[in-house]
This record gives sequence, structure tokens and C-alpha cells, in this order.
Amino acid sequence: MTTQVSGGPTEYVRFQAVAPNERGHFTGVFGLVNRLGRAGRLSEEQELFRRENNAWYDLAYPNPSNVDPTVYDPTVNPTATAWFKPTATHLMERVDGYLEILASHGVACRMVRSTDPGHVIYEDDVQVVVTRREPRPVG
Repeated sequence: MTTQVSGGPTEYVRFQAVAPNERGHFTGVFGLVNRLGRAGRLSEEQELFRRENNAWYDLAYPNPSNVDPTVYDPTVNPTATAWFKPTATHLMERVDGYLEILASHGVACRMVRSTDPGHVIYEDDVQVVVTRREPRPVG
């Protein structure tokens, strides 16, 4: 499912690790920074940025888990990932600060774009949460 914008398919945006984690998933930018914060690896300034901006994001857009608790449930949707809609520029503007934190700790993160990021299991005005599509049997 893709939304049409200006006559073409929507290009969703995600910021994620360049290498998969122990479960084979590519952790998103917020998860990467939050992991550093929980481990006590952030400077005082970085921790303040993380807390203030996480709070801003919590107020700026819905948490899919609050709408549907199964969205990120690892047994129900083990491959669930969130993608920004291209219209969410006001949300993406703050990602640079998170990327700077990751770079200062040597954690590689990249921006990924896709017109078909997966099977949509949640959608709101600014984001979609998708799961990987299962390969179709041949024959």
C-alpha cells in the first residue's frame, strides 16, 4: 500500500543502523540513541538532548504502541519497523541531532528510502509501521 503524492508513489524515509542487530533487524535511529542512553554512554549534553527531544516526539506524533499494543510485539510482528512519511519534514528536522550523537560514538546510521517498505500494519498522518513481506512461493 502506497499513497500517491504529486502523481507518483510515496517515498517513505527511515534512519537505521547499517548492520543488523542480534535478531537480524536494523535498529532505528531513536532505538540506537536510546540504547546508548540506557547504557550511560551519553555525555550530559547528549542525554539532555535525548530526553528533551524524545519528549518532544512523544507529544508531536502518536506512539503506534498506544494505539495498538501488538504493533511492536516481537511474537506478533517481529519485523515491525517505522518509516516517516515524506510530509513529516517537521519530525525529520530533529533527526540530525540524533545522528550527531551516534557519529560521536562511532555508531553508523543511514537514511533509507522506499516506495514499498513492507506490509503496512499501522498508519497515521506522519508515519507507517510495516512488517517485511513474506516471499511468495514459486510454482
